[in-house]
Amino acid sequence: MSSLNLDDFTDLIERPDGGVRRDAEARRERQIVPPGALGRLDELGEWLAAAQSAVPVRPIEQPRVVLFAGDHGIAELGVSARPAGTAGDLVREVLEGGRPVSVLARRLGVPVRVVDMALDCAPESLPGEISGRRVRRGSGRIDIEDALTLDEAEAAFRAGMAVADEEADSGTDLVVLGDVSVGGTTAAGVLIAALCGTDASVVTGRGGQAIDDLAWMRKCAAIRDALRRARPVLGDQLQLLATVGGADLAAITGFLLQSAVRKMPVILDGVVVAACALVGQRIAFRAPDWWLAGQNSGEPGQNKALDRMALEPLLDHGVTVGEAAGALLALPLVQAAAALAAELPEKAEKADLSEAPEAAEKPEDSEGPGESGGLGDSEELGDSERPGN
Repeated sequence: MSSLNLDDFTDLIERPDGGVRRDAEARRERQIVPPGALGRLDELGEWLAAAQSAVPVRPIEQPRVVLFAGDHGIAELGVSARPAGTAGDLVREVLEGGRPVSVLARRLGVPVRVVDMALDCAPESLPGEISGRRVRRGSGRIDIEDALTLDEAEAAFRAGMAVADEEADSGTDLVVLGDVSVGGTTAAGVLIAALCGTDASVVTGRGGQAIDDLAWMRKCAAIRDALRRARPVLGDQLQLLATVGGADLAAITGFLLQSAVRKMPVILDGVVVAACALVGQRIAFRAPDWWLAGQNSGEPGQNKALDRMALEPLLDHGVTVGEAAGALLALPLVQAAAALAAELPEKAEKADLSEAPEAAEKPEDSEGPGESGGLGDSEELGDSERPGN
């Protein structure tokens, strides 16, 4: 039996500060651009203020991309366009700067952290800081066996929590969260279908590197078979991750929940992260208040999960490559919202002429027009000559 009590997250996770959000809304109403004129940027700025408990909102100065990596045994069935067990190659490409997330991160000046949870390669083939938290070599084939033992699921979940703590302690003020996996979208589809009570065909997408119709049918069948194994353990979220998830998915779930505990905002990437977020919502219903959906990848499972969590994607570019590339595109939008909320000037207060001493105590023998030393028009007219009299 696991020693990890997931119910603790319900008590530990608070919502972003509602009072601060109201203060941010009031400040927004005083700014020179009318509320609503900036569209969703207004909402983003207010959400950030509440998450930071700060008005005006602080700029996002230390964002970080965090990627959890793993291979999934279900890929042996040909459900992915990439060969089974090759996620390690993707990780090396990320580190060498040749993947989309590497290019975008360089352009935006954001560091990238990769955490190996279950890559099917020799750990010594990767730097120690990447493979040091590995739980196992590859996750099990979820249509016929568990992805992990319960102990492995707990170890992966705790590893994700520890990474979240490390990021929060180092000053990271926003995380762009993604995965690097082969077969991960199949496991994600099982989790989403199980938690949303839907059929396998509803959540089966084409994956990061689009598969053909035959591969899609194999993927749909794999999700259907794994779904039969998932339904009996729906009441235990850690056991669910062990049965049909994987080490990388368990770590992402732990990371998301601990980030909410530490009040560290997270931008979610694609269907894999969305599936983990859905598990996290089942564990702690307030946790999604700390997350933003970065983009709509077009994967049907992601749409289902985000709809269940009432999260509206910031962008709709259909980026299915994974590795947080789509979510990273949303980072400049969030940073722009913070800058506008903090830096737009407030409207100057209008002077109340009815309380001006010159108007209240005008001498009867005041000089006529042109001789008063620069009095305004409203002071040159007699009461009977003022507009409206």
